[in-house]
Amino acid sequence: MSTPSKVAVVTGAGTGVGKAAALALMGAGYAVALSGRRKEPLEATAAEGKKKGGSALVVPTDVRDPASIKALFAKTKEAFGRLDVLFNNAGIGAPPVPLEDLPIEKWKEVVDTNLTAAFICTQEAIKIMKAQTPRGGRIINNGSISAHAPRPFSVAYTSTKHAITGLTRSTALDGRAYDIACGQVDIGNAATPMTDRMVAGVLQPNGTTIPEPRMGADHVGSAVLYMANLPLDANVLFMTVMATKMPFVGRG
Repeated sequence: MSTPSKVAVVTGAGTGVGKAAALALMGAGYAVALSGRRKEPLEATAAEGKKKGGSALVVPTDVRDPASIKALFAKTKEAFGRLDVLFNNAGIGAPPVPLEDLPIEKWKEVVDTNLTAAFICTQEAIKIMKAQTPRGGRIINNGSISAHAPRPFSVAYTSTKHAITGLTRSTALDGRAYDIACGQVDIGNAATPMTDRMVAGVLQPNGTTIPEPRMGADHVGSAVLYMANLPLDANVLFMTVMATKMPFVGRG
């Protein structure tokens, strides 16, 4: 492949927020390495994004496997020659059970997927960004509203998303020397398969179950694109994009 003007890696790019962000980036002319567990959804994202004028590299990846992550970044560099943006988006939740009943195996699975994978992706991105010419790049982490306030029975997901905030701050600090910016987008109720259950109703802190409003995932894609397109001397450290009427402000 020829070297494009800007290159991005998006994890979890086959569905939901990852797909929306990948399509927004491709629509703006980015070449995007699409990462996810299943090849078929990634190919569908690639086909849709190419119609918008971008180019894509489909790289099925198991983010719980460090070797698979390293292969993703090696293939991206081999195909495009550089890396300008990483969107650390891949994530999972755990069953909504009382904290004391959550199996340790499920806890570890969420931590490996949501936190450790983002850390390893960040390491691999920095290695490329600090060595390339022109130097630098941008890392954007998917933090979630749960980086601020938990839902009932969400200890694993909430803990990892709070930890992502620490990863964002540390990366923003340690990346300064290499012209690497890092920011976080905290998303509230984007309409994705992960939030389909909210239409019927989800448990609230007061014990009631109510439907929650959602917003189009394309609004998150637009937010990620805005952050990605900033010059490297400017940074959005934290951005919250949420359904206006969701019960977040005042939650609890």
